[in-house]
Amino acid sequence: MESPSLNKLIDELKRLPGIGSKTARRLAFFLMKMPKERALGLARAIEEVKERISFCSECGNLAEGQRCGICSDAKRDPSVICVVQEAMDVMAIDRTGDYGGLFHVLHGALSPIDDVGPEELNIPRLLERVKGGGVREVILAVNPTIEGEATAMYLAQLILSSTDCQVSRIAHGIPVGGHLEYTDEVTLSKALEGRRRM
Repeated sequence: MESPSLNKLIDELKRLPGIGSKTARRLAFFLMKMPKERALGLARAIEEVKERISFCSECGNLAEGQRCGICSDAKRDPSVICVVQEAMDVMAIDRTGDYGGLFHVLHGALSPIDDVGPEELNIPRLLERVKGGGVREVILAVNPTIEGEATAMYLAQLILSSTDCQVSRIAHGIPVGGHLEYTDEVTLSKALEGRRRM
């Protein structure tokens, strides 16, 4: 018979993306067998992340202060902004080493079926940044899904109708239905190189 504490841990693990009942059970038993100090180290790391990391006031990326490391980097090209859906996508693109501009994280994509409209996304801040001057290109690097394509079209219309900024979309070297965080660096590099004007 399982204990209430173990069942609670399994239930919490099942809330993680991609974790079903069997995997949650396996992870719970793994954590139970783990030396106490390692398990508590994991718990402390989770607690520290929740306490110290928030969102960058400039771009919406993860930050341990007001601004993220990318927005604070004077070597970055401020005239190019790459728009992504999630902070994980920033890391994926930055790992390629082929992009030296700034980023903007939307924190999702338009999805009427899930009640996610423009108001729920980090779009107003993007428009402020673009209209503030000095931005010559906005690269739309949202996922090539139905929601991502709808978001890209919406943003392109919004930016092109209110600024003289160039808008481009990363090339579709990334499979439709795929996600940037799971794409290898070579594919992401080619997708950035082959971006097209909208």
